[in-house]
Formats: sequence, C-alpha cells, structure tokens
Amino acid sequence: MKMNIRTQKTKFMKKVTVLLFLGLVQSMYLKAQQDPEYTQYMYNMSVINPAYATSDVGVANAGLLYRTQWVGAVGAPKTGTAFLRTPINERIEAGISFINDEIGDGALNENNIYADFAYVLQLNDKIRLSLGLKAGVTLFDTSFSDFQLNSGDFTSDPAFSQNVNETFFNIGSGAYLYGDNFYVGISAPNFLKNKHISEQSGISALGNENLHLFATAGYVFAINENLDLKPSVLVKSVQGAPISMDFNANVRINGNFEVGVSYRLDDAISGLFNIGITPDLRVGYAYDYTTSNLGDFNSGTHEIMLLYNFRFSGAKRYSSPRFF
Repeated sequence: MKMNIRTQKTKFMKKVTVLLFLGLVQSMYLKAQQDPEYTQYMYNMSVINPAYATSDVGVANAGLLYRTQWVGAVGAPKTGTAFLRTPINERIEAGISFINDEIGDGALNENNIYADFAYVLQLNDKIRLSLGLKAGVTLFDTSFSDFQLNSGDFTSDPAFSQNVNETFFNIGSGAYLYGDNFYVGISAPNFLKNKHISEQSGISALGNENLHLFATAGYVFAINENLDLKPSVLVKSVQGAPISMDFNANVRINGNFEVGVSYRLDDAISGLFNIGITPDLRVGYAYDYTTSNLGDFNSGTHEIMLLYNFRFSGAKRYSSPRFF
C-alpha cells in the first residue's frame, strides 16, 4: 500500500513538473527563439538554409540528426531531423527535410515537412552563388489531457485544458555563397507569423512563430597535407530575444577524422567529433555543457548525426563545402 501511494505521488509530481515546464515553454513562445538549435549545424545546413548547395551532380546527400536537450530535466526538448538533397543539374538543386520537435514527454509535438529549391549561379571558376526557396507545413499537436491535476490544493490550469491539433503553412528563402574552401550564407526559413496556441477557455495563451534570421560562415585553413583548421560561426536572430551566436573550430586530421569545440554565447560549451567510416558514410557526436542557470537542473545535451552520400553512375567526387 505504501509503495502504491509513493508511486502515485511520483507520477503526480512528474505531471506538476511537466506542466511547469510547459508554462515556461509557453512564455518562451512569446519572446524567445522557437526553432530547434543544433551544435553540428555545419553538417545540417540544408535545414537552416534552403539555398545550401553542394554542386555534386549525381550525388544525393542524406542525413539524420537526433538531439536530446537538457538531459535529466523532466519534459526537456527532443529533436529529430532527416533530410535528402541532390543537384538536378549544374544549376538546380532540390531537397526535402523533416523535423520532429517534442517537448514535455509528448505533451507538445511539432512536425515540420519542407521542400527546398535552389538555383546556382556560377560567378567565376571558383565561386558560386545559390539562391533558394523553402515551402512546407508544420503539424502542431498538444496532448494536455494526461496532465490534468485534481488532487489536494492543485486545480487544472485552463490554459492546458484543451488539446490542439492544427496545420500551418510557411515559406522561406536564403542565399549561399561558396567555393572549394569557404561558405557564407543568410536565410529566413519561416516568413509567415503563425499563432500556434490561441485563446482557450477565456485565457490568452498565444504562441507566435516569429521570423528567424540565420547567418552562417565557414572557412578551411590548410595547415599541412594532413591537417586542416575549419572555423565557422552561426548567428541567429528573432524579434524579442537576444541574438544567439555559435563559434566553432574543428580540426580535420588525415582528411577523415574531425574533432572540435564550440561556444554558444551565454548558453553552452560543446565538444564534438565525427569520422568517415567509408568515403560516403560519416557519423558524429556532440555534447553541450550548459553554462546558463539551466545548468543546475540538467546534465547536458547529447547530439548524434549520420550522413550518407548516394552516388549514381558517373558521379565524380567533388570537394563539397559540406566537408570542405
């Protein structure tokens, strides 16, 4: 009997914690960044910028990335990403991406399905400019019914009394300038401002999807035949929130193994590495140590990725900006 009471208390406190976390997330929707963040953004570029291009004609680039954020915090975000991108010819590239973002152990679930189109301009023998468009839908679902509180002095929060199941359309664009050893990009993946959570039960609970601006840049310095230094930066801006900046430095050894460090301004310090298992298969891992106040309530963030190139007959190997 005591064990049963203890189990019920544990479940009840977990529901309370998840509701409090969702309340925090709801306030973040009002004045903070909503798009998922990635430590290994330089290998997930097609999701950030629809103009991202490789010019690898005859090669389809595919990737999977999974991020579990703030491990140990009840209801913390989990993000899964998949993408496929390929040049149609020397001028046109196309791709598709899928992002699943889950918060609150399934209480809030968002699925993004988008298609990309890019047109590549050859500026000279070494430099290309790609202009891209993105269009797709966001499937937004909440499941608050499992978190109703009817015990003791707690009462159900009206803001979480109804489940939401809605679909939103959005469009975006970007530009990407690149060569064999550098890239510079700017993008806005979501132009339209959608309301994810509207007024419910007489309570104003707004969740606006605001315009996000991304700026990226990277370069490779050839130290010697077996060692390359690859610094990069990501800047993300959204109305109502501080600018987010990621600074990264990777070292590539023998053209195959990479190890690096990253710093996200006022948020986290990260370590990351990746290795080429085969010429077309690469796996990577990143760990974020939280430096903000949230660090007292979690044991960090883990991120794993898998990249694969599907090569069609006659495809030539090209030094893509993706790997430099």
